[in-house]
Formats: sequence, structure tokens, C-alpha cells
Amino acid sequence: MTFKILFVVKASRVAKDGKSPVYLRVTINGQRCETSVSLRVDLKKWNTVAEKIIGDSREDQELNLRLDTIRMRIMQIYREMEFDNVEINAKKIIDQYLGRNEKPTIMLLDVFREHNERCHKLAGKDMAPATVERYETSLKHTANFIQFNFGKDDIPIADVNHKFITDYEFYLKTERNCSHNSATKYLKNFKKIIRIALANEYITKDPFVSIRFTLDEVERDFLEDSEIQRIIDKPISIGRLAIVRDIFVFQCMTGLSYSDVKGLKKEHTATDNNGKQWIRKKRQKTINMCNIPLLDVAQQIMDKYKDHPECIRKGILLPVPCNQKLNAYLKELADICGIEKKISSHTGRHSYATSVCLANGVSIENVAKMLGHSDTKMTRHYAKVLDKSIMRDMENVNGKFSIA
Repeated sequence: MTFKILFVVKASRVAKDGKSPVYLRVTINGQRCETSVSLRVDLKKWNTVAEKIIGDSREDQELNLRLDTIRMRIMQIYREMEFDNVEINAKKIIDQYLGRNEKPTIMLLDVFREHNERCHKLAGKDMAPATVERYETSLKHTANFIQFNFGKDDIPIADVNHKFITDYEFYLKTERNCSHNSATKYLKNFKKIIRIALANEYITKDPFVSIRFTLDEVERDFLEDSEIQRIIDKPISIGRLAIVRDIFVFQCMTGLSYSDVKGLKKEHTATDNNGKQWIRKKRQKTINMCNIPLLDVAQQIMDKYKDHPECIRKGILLPVPCNQKLNAYLKELADICGIEKKISSHTGRHSYATSVCLANGVSIENVAKMLGHSDTKMTRHYAKVLDKSIMRDMENVNGKFSIA
């Protein structure tokens, strides 16, 4: 490969002050490309062989130094292309010198939106719809933070640094009033976008490098068996509350989460060799299989709604309202039943694990299998200590001691 750098003066373009423009010409394998270097010289002082000004003035020396700097920059670009083993030609070198080959600015929210579009296409396949929704909420929080903190609609992803992360966390906890755990989960969502940027070389430094996530231990309420029975026995004349009561009791009797109850279909039920009914369904969140024997109460609730218009139309087993309405109505239900605990849809899952199963001697391994956990580590979060469990165990001790 032949490579040549040449500075030429266009004698045909002499200005009124007697100076002519200097052009940079790069030639590779006989093909050349040239561009102006924004310098003008006196033709009488220009040495065509040396490609320099002949003169001792400060202006002349500075101009020659500028030409040397340009030559060195062209040589550097050539060597970098050789090192990167890319195709080299004169135009590419000139373009690189002029900055035409610089990568376009990658904007943060553009990367986030592209990620979320992929997530939507994977919803129900490799990703749970609830997770997709969380990423959409995280995108909305991020966009609002950029507007709040920078007064802009978006920023280059290269501008995301450690301070951006700490300010974002502060914003979530103060302006958005998120709990520590909620803020941490949104930051974990955001960290995935940063990992994508690192992988695609949009950024070179990880702003999360010194940040460690921790979640506060949360003690979730659960209902004891007497409270569950109180809800079952309570006469309710309001139609929407009656449906919500049945959905919640069904969760207490099966341990299914909101999304799994909402998507429950006939195909998810099975009868074993002994004629017992089971729910066998992959959890929407983790894709782990749940194997749940149907208790009589749960079976009765399913039978109650088999002819419900919504169930027939959608091919589902229970007419489950949206999560927001369900949780709002559960608060009303708790008030009607005189239950002071703060209950939500997920309280049913906790109550099943704690009061229905563990408190009645079901092993934690079996509970893990029914809840769809891959091991018992997660299940232990549900293993609350009940007063009656303590009393049952201590009754065995009580008879072993007596006073003579």
C-alpha cells in the first residue's frame, strides 16, 4: 500500500492580499482526496518541495508548526486504521480528520424505549407482562427525572455518571415518594439499560460501579385462619365486593398470585389417579411450575363462576378485575369484616403459605413446590411464626415436667 501526504497551494486562487489557500492531499494506492486546511500563505514564501513557508517571522513559524501538526494527525489516523485492521482509503482518512466519521450521539431515552419495545414483543413468552409494565413505569420515572433535573426531554447516554444515579435515587424517594425498596427496584431496571449501553459501547465507564443495592426486610401482613373464615362467612350483598371476596379467598386457598389467578384457565386444572383435582400451572413471573391440590373451598368458588359471562367470553375460570380495583375493593372488604390489617391481593398468597399450609404442619419443601419456588430460600420469607404453632410445639414439652 502506497501512502502519501502532500500540502499544495492553489496558485489560481490568489486573494486580494496576495495569499492563496493551502490544501491537504492524501493519496493511497494512486487514489487521492483533498480538503482545505483553513490556512492561507504568501505564494512568494511557499516552498513547493519542502511544503513549508520560507521565513523567520513568528507568523511563518506558527503556520509551519500548524502544517506539521496536521501531518502528524493524518499519520496517527492512518496507523489507527492499520491497527484496527479496517479498510483504508484516502477519503476515509480525510473524513476521519474532519470529524465526519464520529459516532452519532446516542440518547438515553432512545435506548430505554428500544429496550421496552423488545420487552413488549417478548411479553408472555420470555418475559412476564408485569415485568414489561414495570419497565414502562421505570422509563416514565426516568423521563420525568431528566425533565425535573436538567430541564430537557432527553440527554446523551454518555452523560450518565455516578452523580446522575445518586440524584435519580434521591428524586425517586423525595419527589416520587417511593419507598427504599421501590426506588431500588426502579434503579435495577435502569441498570439494565446501562448494561446494554456498555455492551454496545455507547459508554465506556459503568456509573453503577461503586453502587450496591440492598432491600429492606418487609414484614407483610397475612390473615390467620379465623380471619379467613370471617371473610368467608360474611354476608355481602354488593356484587363487586362479593366477587372480590371470592377471588381473595381463592388466593388464600391456592396461593396463586394476582397474575396467575387472572390467567387461570380450564387447561390448568387436572385430575389425578385418585380423582383429586389439582392446579398445574407455570407461574407467569418465574415460569416455575405450581402443583396445587384444590381444597374444597377453592373448588366451590370455581364451580360458582363456571357460567359467568366474562369467564365464558374470555375462556377463564374466574372474573378477576384489574389489580388496582381488586386492591381498592379489598380495603372495603377488610372494613366490612372488621379486619384492621392492611390487605392486598398478595396477602392471599402469604396467608396460604403461612396460615393454611405451614401452620397446619405442611412441610416447607411442599409449600415451595405449590408456590412455584425453585427452592425453599424464597419460601422462608413466608414462614411466619404463629402463636398456635408455638403453643402446639410447647404442648409436647409441657407434659414432660411435673411437680411432685
